[in-house]
Amino acid sequence: MDIAMLTKFFMWCTILNLGLLMFLFLIVAFTGDFVYKMHSKWFPMPRETFNVVLYSFLGGYKIIVFAFNVMPWAVLVIIR
Repeated sequence: MDIAMLTKFFMWCTILNLGLLMFLFLIVAFTGDFVYKMHSKWFPMPRETFNVVLYSFLGGYKIIVFAFNVMPWAVLVIIR
């Protein structure tokens, strides 16, 4: 694998993962009550706990995307 192929790989990984992150955020932002009602049938918990779990998941996913997709792509673009 050469640098150009790795750069394209990380570019597409970044695009797809950030798109998924934005999609999940929009679902939570506009249908938060529906998502809570659906999940509270399976896992009974108060709304505050659900919010903490949900935002912790989104925050952790965002950190992982930036650490393992955006940063390697940016480094490859810089050294190219």
